[in-house]
Amino acid sequence: MQYLMLICGPETSPETGPQDTDPALHPDAVAWTEQMQARGVHRFGSALHPTSSATTVRMREEELLFSDGPFAETKEQILGFDLIDCADLDEAIEVAASHPAARFGSIEVRPLW
Repeated sequence: MQYLMLICGPETSPETGPQDTDPALHPDAVAWTEQMQARGVHRFGSALHPTSSATTVRMREEELLFSDGPFAETKEQILGFDLIDCADLDEAIEVAASHPAARFGSIEVRPLW
């Protein structure tokens, strides 16, 4: 079954580095990705640009509304994502727990339809 891991945490911290550096290139993240690919569970993933580059889009009564920045103002943002293919939720949780971002942020694991 496929699961989406939403990697959440503070945009700037010693673990994620400055906003102009791709956190997916951190050696721990590279090693994790290589391990999960070798195991056959990692399908695709990427870090995201900072929320300052986001545009939020809404349609209300046939009117397009859009604004710069994220939808929610929170301390933690979605920093990236990984699509994994696991036997069950237990394996998906184990894979998410081994991700380096789990040490400083949180990872939401959601099954795909």
